[in-house]
Amino acid sequence: MSTPASHTTTHRPHPAAILKRRWPTALAVAVVALNVAASGSQDVADAVGGFGETLPLLPLIYLVVNQIGQSRFTWPVLGAGLVAVFALPLQEAVAPATVMVALALVLLAWGALRGTPHGRAGLGVQAGGALVFCGLALAGLAVEPDLGRHLVAAGWFFHGVWDFVHLRLDKVVSRTFAEWCGVIDVLVAVQLLFLV
Repeated sequence: MSTPASHTTTHRPHPAAILKRRWPTALAVAVVALNVAASGSQDVADAVGGFGETLPLLPLIYLVVNQIGQSRFTWPVLGAGLVAVFALPLQEAVAPATVMVALALVLLAWGALRGTPHGRAGLGVQAGGALVFCGLALAGLAVEPDLGRHLVAAGWFFHGVWDFVHLRLDKVVSRTFAEWCGVIDVLVAVQLLFLV
C-alpha cells in the first residue's frame, strides 16, 4: 500500500506585506529615481559639487544621534540636517560642507570632553567614520571634477556600507534610517559614476 505523497506548500508573502516591511528601501529607490529624473543630464562639476556638499551630512547625523544616545531621534535629526543642506547654500560666506565638517568637529570635541551614551569606543568609531567621509567629500570638492566624481562616489558608496553595518548591528541610528540611507548612498554612488 502506498502512502499519498505529502504536498508541501510554501507560503509566499503578499507583495504589499513585503513593501510594508521594506518601505525604507522603496522610499530610497523613489527618492533617487526622482533625483535622477529631475537632474537630467547634469554637468559633472555640478553633480560633484551638490553630492560633495551633502556627503558630510551623513556622518554628522550619526554623530548627533550618537551624542543624543537614542535612535528614535534619527529621523528628526535627518529632517533638521536636510533643512540645513537646503538653507546653507542661500548664504555665500561659508561653503555648506565646511559648516557641516565644523559641526562634526564640535560634536567630536563635545563627546571627547563630556562623554557619550555609547562610550568612548563608540565615539571613536563615529569619529573615524566622520574623518573618512568628510575627508572624501572635501577632497572630491578640491580636485578637478572627474577625479572628484570618483572620490565623492567612493564616499557615498562606503557610507552605504557603513549604514548596512549599523543596520546589521542595530547600533546608533534607527534600523529604518540605516536601511533607507544605505540604499540611497549606494544608488547615489552609481548615479555619480554612471549617469552623470
